[in-house]
Parts: sequence; structure tokens; C-alpha cells
Amino acid sequence: MSEHSGSSGRTGTDAPRTVRLTVGQALVRFLGAQYSERDGQRHRLIAGTFGIFGHGNVAGLGQALLQNQLEPAAGDGGDDEAHMPYYQARNEQNMVHTAVAYARTRNRLQTMTCTASIGPGSTNMVTGAALATIDRIPVLILPSDVFANRAVDPVLQQLEDERAMDVTVNDAFRPVSRYFDRIWRPEQLIPSALAAMRVLTDPAETGAVTLCLPQDVQAEAHDWPLEFFRERTWHVGRPIPEPAALERAVEVIRSARRPVVIAGGGVIYSEASAALQAFAEATGIPVLDTQAGKGALRDDHELCIGGVGATGNDAANELAATADVVIGVGTRYTDFTTASHTAFREPDVRFVNLNVKSFDAAKHSAQMLVADARAGLEALTGALAGWQAPAQQRERAAALRADWDALVAPCFAPHDQELPAQTEIFGALNEMMGDEDIVINAAGSMPGDLQALWRAKSPLQYHLEYGYSCMGYELPASLGAKMAAPDSEVVAIIGDGTFQMAPQEIATIVAEDVKVILVILQNHGWSSIGALSESHGSQRFGTKYRMRSKESGQLDGPKLPMDIAANIRSYGIEVQEVSSTEDFRGAYRRAEASAQATAIVVNTNLYGPNPPGTGWWDVPVSQVSRLESTQQASAVYEAAKAPQRHYL
Repeated sequence: MSEHSGSSGRTGTDAPRTVRLTVGQALVRFLGAQYSERDGQRHRLIAGTFGIFGHGNVAGLGQALLQNQLEPAAGDGGDDEAHMPYYQARNEQNMVHTAVAYARTRNRLQTMTCTASIGPGSTNMVTGAALATIDRIPVLILPSDVFANRAVDPVLQQLEDERAMDVTVNDAFRPVSRYFDRIWRPEQLIPSALAAMRVLTDPAETGAVTLCLPQDVQAEAHDWPLEFFRERTWHVGRPIPEPAALERAVEVIRSARRPVVIAGGGVIYSEASAALQAFAEATGIPVLDTQAGKGALRDDHELCIGGVGATGNDAANELAATADVVIGVGTRYTDFTTASHTAFREPDVRFVNLNVKSFDAAKHSAQMLVADARAGLEALTGALAGWQAPAQQRERAAALRADWDALVAPCFAPHDQELPAQTEIFGALNEMMGDEDIVINAAGSMPGDLQALWRAKSPLQYHLEYGYSCMGYELPASLGAKMAAPDSEVVAIIGDGTFQMAPQEIATIVAEDVKVILVILQNHGWSSIGALSESHGSQRFGTKYRMRSKESGQLDGPKLPMDIAANIRSYGIEVQEVSSTEDFRGAYRRAEASAQATAIVVNTNLYGPNPPGTGWWDVPVSQVSRLESTQQASAVYEAAKAPQRHYL
């Protein structure tokens, strides 16, 4: 690298200083100098880069990362170039999941970048980008792209679009990115990189940020102003409520007779748990939680009632059904939270939504409080000083929660069956894991059981990805969460169906010597979809892992002879296989004591039992069918749909 005067025509001491670098080298150096700050705590914004190299990035960003590893000092009169850790991933979708889990565990104040080769390598990251944007989690995605100079069109793996020469497969990232750009010329990187950092650090706008990098541009040299590489601190603010909006919200809350709070992920990301507890205690309003918000208020707090919605518990859903004022804090109100718009049944129910994002604050015709969750809760607590919800609401909430705890106690006890129910395993885990340990899950029947049953002991402990509910998230997420919280035991609960989709990152876990505990529940089928299929008249069709029968021609023969334990063992980690809750407890304690990653394969019952619930989820049933099972399910569906409405 060399430093020299620019060519702007100025001379003397005011001449701009520049450094000649490739676009890849400049981007790596720029990213290493970015910081986030909130409440006086400063963090390196980009904690590292995950990459899988191929044509398109191996000689561009790949070379830049290599150079950074071997020669991190700038040597050009500027600040030393920050070291950018590089992590070798095995699957492009997985590495985005890892980065998302890292960012989530760090409460969105730090994240990672992900780079992949042109074509399928890059488009494999689209699913991860969708997950990040839907869940409002920052991640920087750097897909490789076609030749900007078009000298060799069509290059290997290039999409040819007859309508336009500037369309590539990476345009698939546009709808799932909060910010998207393609760097056709080196100098375009400067404004685009700065815009990307703004979005990554804006709680209201964050999600996947995608900068597409044509492969020739990555390797192209340019004279960069040294000022581009100075340390920058992106301040993550705490917007306060607008006074008139606060006054209107307080007026609605003061009129309530049966109010509830719904705590979403925004409470946790803004580190507002103490403010939520103070608000609840000052007002006496019971707190319900979403998948992302579980743990915002400790489960053992008298005002914590637990999960609400389609997979929520009966106590929370009964309170939601009769609530006259719903105070949503940091929630997106997904269909699982609203039980597909059947949860809130009071005809005149009103909403007060506190959210940093006006899009979410406006949902359900709410009185909007556009503000940081912590700042907003503190403002509400102060403005409501001296007011409390009627004592009957608090007493009713406590009684309903006690009834629910008694009802589901049998879920954790051994059942009269050969293999344990997965709820027995969840109960054992919940009991053994520490307050600051992390349980990870995303898809299948498990999120429903966990939201209803898990007793979260801290905002950190419960890590459920249920915005996109992406099968395959759990295993790579365990790596990201452990990297972000090295002092926590990180436990990924993975169904055997999910495991078959994305086991590759075990190799990365081994290569990086990261200690996680993988709990694979093996029931030889898709339990969640099987139950959904059965309840909706489709008889569990296509949901069991079976050989094709020569007699019937269907997939109803013997179980697949796949050995998951042997498969995991081939990656080089210790595996224990158990078939009882008692043996699982012992296996977990051994895994906990180990210094290396461990997997526990638990043989469980495909059919549950699962916790009872009153929530509903809108999954349409065929309106006409020759099958009696479908006809019966259709009648049940139409009856369940009757309370569904818009909240106006």
C-alpha cells in the first residue's frame, strides 16, 4: 500500500491524502474501523467475517482478508488497520444464521459479515437475509456478482436477462434486505458503505444489509481518501416518546379495567427488562410475552403470565381474550401472537403500542408511542405515577397462572410409554440450565411446547427464532450465540428433520473449538407438521421418515436406517444416545462438564403428549374433499375462524 497526493488540483498542506487499495481491501479496512455505542458502551460493530470462497470472491475479498490476517498494519501513515477475524463456514445459509444469532445475542449492537462466491453460493444466503430482515436483526451480506465491465458475459453461473444487462441473480436480495446496493464502480463504495452502517445500527431500520460486489470490481484498485478509513462510532440512540403521544397513551391506559402488557423482542434488544419490571410493579398490569420477548420479565415474577397466542398458555390467552387495553412493547404482532386475530375478543379492545419502528407501532389502529422500549417504559411509568390497574386484574392473573402451572405439571413427568415425550426433556433442561445459559430453537413442534412451558430465568436464556421459523437455524445459531456469550452454556435443541437439513456447521464448531451442546430429538418424523396435518384432515401424509413400501407404493414402510449418532460422530465430536429422561439428565451433566462440543441424541415419542392450549392458528382447510377426515376438519376450521376480525 502506498500513500500519495490526490489529483484534485490542490497543492501544499491541504492536499488530500489517499491510499491505493483494491475495493476488497478498502472494504475490509473500512469495516474494521466501525464501532457502535449505546449508553456509553462502545463495541466493534463488525466482529468478524464468515466466508466461503469461490470464483467471484476468492481473489477479491478473499485476498483482502488474507492480507489483513498476514499484514494488519497499514504502513501508509494512517491508523493501523484493524484485524478482521475470518471464520470458515461450510454452508452459505448457515453462516448467515450464525451471524444473526451472534447479533441477537449481542442485542443488535454487534454483527458479522458474510461473503460467498458468485451464483448459487451467494443466492444460498437469501434465506438467511430474509430471516434477518423479518426478525429485525442486523447482518451484512456481501454476495459476489457478475463482471461490471461485461467483457466476458455471460460468465459461469451468470443469469442472462434479455430485458436488462444490470439484472443478476442477486436482485433476489432486494425484497429481503433493508438496504441493497450493487457497487459497479470503486468510488460508489464510499457512500454505500456509510449508508450500510447507518441501517445496521438503526434499531428502527435494521435487518439484512446487502452490498453486491462484481468480481472484477472487488479486485480493482482505486485511490481512496484516508478519511474514509478513520474510526467511526455509530451512536444507537434511545428515542423518547413525543409528549402529546405520551399523554394520549396515558389517557387510554388510565381508562383500562382489564389491561395487559405484551412484551416482544424489542424489550430485550433495548435492554429494557428492569424498566418493564418497574412499570409492571408500579401499575399492577400483568405481562404476557411473545416468542422473542420471553424472559423480558423473569418467569418467577408474580406478574409474568407467560406466552400468549397460538402457542401460548391458557392463562395468558384468557387474559388476552378479556383485555380492554393491550399495551404492546417491542412486538410485531405476528399471527402467532394474535392467534391469527382471534386472541383479543373484547369488542371495544384498544391498543397502545410502544415501538421504535412506527410501522409496528401503528398496528391494530393503536395509540402510537414511537420510542425506544426502555425510554418509553420509563416515561409511561412516570406519567402513570399513582395509578394502578384494578386489584381484581392482578388477582385474576395470578389465579389463572397457578391453574395453568398445575394443569401442565404432568407434561414434565414420565409417561406410561416406551420413549419420553419431548416435553419431559424440556422440563429437565429448564431445571438444569443456569440463568445465563442459552437454549436455542426455531422450528417444528418444539417452539409451541417451549413457549407454553419454558420458564425463562433471564432475557438471555430463551433464544427462539420464530419470525421466519427457519428449519436449519438452530445448529449454526448455537455457534453464533456461543461466540457472542462465551461464558454461557449454549444448548441447541434440534429435531431430527432439522438436523438432516443443515448439519454442516458441526465442522466449523470443531474447527473453531467452540463448546456447545447439541440436543437432537429423534422421533423419525416431522412432529409439528404431522400433528397439523392430522388435525386438518390430511392424515399425517408425508410427515414420517419411512422407506417406500413395495406393497402400497407409499412411504409407509420400515423406518429409515439412518444413524444420526454415527453421522454426528463422524464430524469428530462426542455423542451420547439416550432413550429416557433419567439418562438424558446424566448425559447433559457430562456434556456440561466437558470442555468440547457434545451431542446428545434423544429418542422421543413422535406423538407427544404436548401441552394443552386454547390458542388458534389460521391454516386453511380444503373447502371441498372426498375424504371424510378433510370434511370434518373443514367444519372445525370454519367454526374456529368465526371470532377472527380486524382490530379497528
